[in-house]
Amino acid sequence: MLGIAALLAPAMPALALDRALTPEEQQLIAEINAHNSAIRTMVGRFLQIDTNGGRTEGTFFLERPDKVTFRYAPPSREEIVSQGRGFYVLDRREETYYAYPQDTIPLRQFLGNEINLLNANVVDVTTSDGYMSITVIDNTVAGTVQVSLIFDVETKDLAQWTLVEPSGAELTFSLYDVEKDVQIPPAFFSIPATYTSREPGR
Repeated sequence: MLGIAALLAPAMPALALDRALTPEEQQLIAEINAHNSAIRTMVGRFLQIDTNGGRTEGTFFLERPDKVTFRYAPPSREEIVSQGRGFYVLDRREETYYAYPQDTIPLRQFLGNEINLLNANVVDVTTSDGYMSITVIDNTVAGTVQVSLIFDVETKDLAQWTLVEPSGAELTFSLYDVEKDVQIPPAFFSIPATYTSREPGR
């Protein structure tokens, strides 16, 4: 399921942008990198909207480095878990799971121990209405995915992200009721021993 994953380098990275970043943009991105790198855990709710306007809600748990869980609310039975070695899609009703490699999943740039959002294939940076959008493209097992990470300019917090999948389908995730630097039980990032592995699509 693709719909779900350091300080600014001193030298300007090789980006896919068709223009140079302004000093103000570079400074803001450096502040976003530093602010989010300092946040070690996050817990909150998310709203997912798909291409057809379908809405799905759930709860997310994030712990740096590389751990995140998206727990979809009923009637969905899915849960997406990263343990740092890959992303696993769990079916809570069937008690099964399947895996995607960590380095082929969008959002991995935001899950590292230290964040450098420009250490990626950035294709667009825009600022509007108090938010900065940083768009990167990622080559995944299914093709090229475009990910736009949207940050609040004042707080530097991640507010939303949008994924455009190889098929052209678009998913938007909005975060709310977020708590930072709270203790998260290790079990929230684990796969229950009773679950069995299966192949994707089966």
